[in-house]
Amino acid sequence: MSQSQHTIAGTVLTMPVVVRKADVHNAMFSVPAQAAQKLIDYSGLQVCQFRPGRAMVNLMLARYIDGDLGKYHEFGTSVMVNPPGSNAQGFKALGDAAAFIHHLPVDQSFTLEAGRTIWGYPKIMAEFRVREANPFSFEVSEGGALIASMEFARGLPIPSLRPRPRPLTSFTSLDGTLREVHSEMTNHGLRMRPGGVTLTLGDHPYARELASLDLPRRAMVSTSVNNVEMIFGDATVLR
Repeated sequence: MSQSQHTIAGTVLTMPVVVRKADVHNAMFSVPAQAAQKLIDYSGLQVCQFRPGRAMVNLMLARYIDGDLGKYHEFGTSVMVNPPGSNAQGFKALGDAAAFIHHLPVDQSFTLEAGRTIWGYPKIMAEFRVREANPFSFEVSEGGALIASMEFARGLPIPSLRPRPRPLTSFTSLDGTLREVHSEMTNHGLRMRPGGVTLTLGDHPYARELASLDLPRRAMVSTSVNNVEMIFGDATVLR
């Protein structure tokens, strides 16, 4: 079977797209399910209520160091949702839940075009400022307007004798088209801690959307991974 190809800015990408090295900082927040549902209603998907009336939102900074889409920064806002047709609830439901990608600012034009064209990721161009220190921190802005800044306290190392690829499913909705994306992730150097994040929102429209979620002062948990490998397949159009 022949592999699919996409031409992005004159460069031919043969699927799957591979990320050979990245690092990631992520924070998980418990938010009112009603507010999260209102934010993503346009997708036609249903948020996963891991507790009655509560949904999970992830805020993530990824720094792609070596991969088929080049070197770039990416800030993601995702909401955990049920697979289409499912009304599952509870912590067990999170095992089958997927990430719906709502915001995805990046700082390079090639990955912006590739992400929007191939997977329907809602990428926009943005500016990033990262401070390599303990605590680690970053700011993401667009056109001079701050979206968010986050500061991560250092977590405790989580031992893993043999990191294995973990299958992931995500959904995107761009220009009215809902897509499903399958990928694999392998993590090396995972650190984790309860809370551990200071979040500041700016005056960008994305910041106002995040504020509508009534994000708590304390994250449920924060993680960092110093070496992430990923493989992305083609998206499947659902509707």
